[in-house]
Amino acid sequence: MSFVLIGLQTTARSLRAGLLNRTVPCRSIFLSSPFRDIEEAKNDNTLDAKRDTDQGITSSRDRSRVIPVETSIRYLASDAYKQTYGDDPIWKLYRRNHKGLHPPKKTRKTCIRANVVTTGNPCPLCRDEYLVLDYRNTGLLNQFISPHNGAIFSYTKTGICQKKYKQLLIAIYRAKDRGIITFDLPFREYNYSEWKPKELQAEN
Repeated sequence: MSFVLIGLQTTARSLRAGLLNRTVPCRSIFLSSPFRDIEEAKNDNTLDAKRDTDQGITSSRDRSRVIPVETSIRYLASDAYKQTYGDDPIWKLYRRNHKGLHPPKKTRKTCIRANVVTTGNPCPLCRDEYLVLDYRNTGLLNQFISPHNGAIFSYTKTGICQKKYKQLLIAIYRAKDRGIITFDLPFREYNYSEWKPKELQAEN
């Protein structure tokens, strides 16, 4: 009988406060102590926060940790890298996911937002955190340079995102400025008539 009275009193209070527009069934009324509910909620929030923190540290999508370029250079020479990529460039087996028959002209802006990989199919440079773009990491930069004419492969061929493509261009230009990566200078054509004496120009 006391349960029914408690249910009626709770319903009346809710109707007076204007919180409910319909009658609350008795089975949805909680009879536990409110202090106990608050403590359980705090414990649940603490466990959820701890779980999220643990997942953020161990998750493969976390990019908050900074990998030194020396570690990346050693990774390119390791057995783990050879088992993963073999002798092919890192972008050779990558395939873009897109809607429709024809892929978009440009790749996505970035794969990483707020130090977390936010896409299901990140680009070849974003999916492996040990691939660091730096002018000293020539083993990685040469994979994006054509061995025939020295041209830099486009993002439509490699599939890397726009942010990584800009970082790649900066790293390659810095390596060329420092002489770490060799390249052929473009052929220059000169107008030799500008250096001829005036007498010879008058005769011609």
